[in-house]
Amino acid sequence: MPKLAEKIGRVGESVTLAVTAKAKAMKADGVDVVAFAAGEPDFDTPAYVSAAGKKAIDAGLTRYTPASGTPELKKAVAAKLERDNGLKYDPAREIMVSCGAKHVIYNLVQVLCGEGDEVVVPAPYWVSYPEMARLAGADPVFPAAGADQEFKLKPDQLEEAITDRTRVVILNSPSNPTGSVYSPEELRLFAGVLVDKDVWVISDEIYEKLVYDGAEHASIAALEPELKNRTLTVNGHSKAYAMTGWRIGYAAGPAEVIKAAGSLQSHSTSGPATMCQAAALAALVENDGGAAELAAMRTEFQARRDLIVERLNAIEGINCVKPQGAFYVFPDVSGCFGREIGGVKVDGSLSLCSAALETAHVALVPGVAFGEDRCVRMSFATSTEMINKGLDRLEKLLAR
Repeated sequence: MPKLAEKIGRVGESVTLAVTAKAKAMKADGVDVVAFAAGEPDFDTPAYVSAAGKKAIDAGLTRYTPASGTPELKKAVAAKLERDNGLKYDPAREIMVSCGAKHVIYNLVQVLCGEGDEVVVPAPYWVSYPEMARLAGADPVFPAAGADQEFKLKPDQLEEAITDRTRVVILNSPSNPTGSVYSPEELRLFAGVLVDKDVWVISDEIYEKLVYDGAEHASIAALEPELKNRTLTVNGHSKAYAMTGWRIGYAAGPAEVIKAAGSLQSHSTSGPATMCQAAALAALVENDGGAAELAAMRTEFQARRDLIVERLNAIEGINCVKPQGAFYVFPDVSGCFGREIGGVKVDGSLSLCSAALETAHVALVPGVAFGEDRCVRMSFATSTEMINKGLDRLEKLLAR
């Protein structure tokens, strides 16, 4: 049998999707699983957005669009970026729309990186960043920040990680998996490091609207004008509008990069689904951009965050930093290592998550997948009832 391409051997399965799939399979078999794994809001897409998608289908908007998105949606994205982020772009030349923010970042890494390049990925990191780098032939580099730094990198760590092989630095704020948010002041210090480096910056801002306790989201491209022409700002509709399945993401940046990424997309997926783009347009321009729905979702997420952090910190062996953004907590569970739990010798996050799922029927994501084996990721994009139910089980399991 012919061999698979060598590059695919560099890539592992997404652990978050694998855990979610296993939890769903157990549920299908009748097991009562409490899942803290999925990275998506448990809210419905706003009604006005869904109505726009249905209207588009009824109007016959079911044919191809330009590969990099409709002109109308690009204009709406440009208006959003200028209004919310202080960033001005030419919608025709400097903005592209893809099948989700993940697709956008994949396209960008592919056109910016090649064999022997390096991509700086601050750890803890979203599981797909390193794999995207490897698929492009590049080597991911992982400067790390622990809980003692609230999982936020220091400027000197960033500078030390950049070499003459570095092509791209990926920044993610608010962060998946930690929920950490870099303040404007912290991002300005990063910009001071990056402005003199011959590197591209990908700023993943998909959780931008989900910040708590008065935390302020900022776009690094808006804080340092000289860095704007080397920064690709990435965002999308999945988190803010609970539109994960609609698959709409976008990037804004230098025309040469956007054109190259658009060309790549034209030979892979072409444009995102036409009716989904119509719904995404409505999300941005109708009903005050969904301000009321977003405010309600953010309020609920903050209450859930407060609950899950309080309960986790009450469990012996667990220490949880309170995140300022996104809908994840990333508790340090290393105080539970060295024990036998549910018949499993726990020596890291993977074995702890295995014991939790098999014995307590609680689905967690091992932190080793994010570059931090002492932690696990838990999503609080689930009901208060499920949070309490899952933590009751976890507390009982770890008390054995």
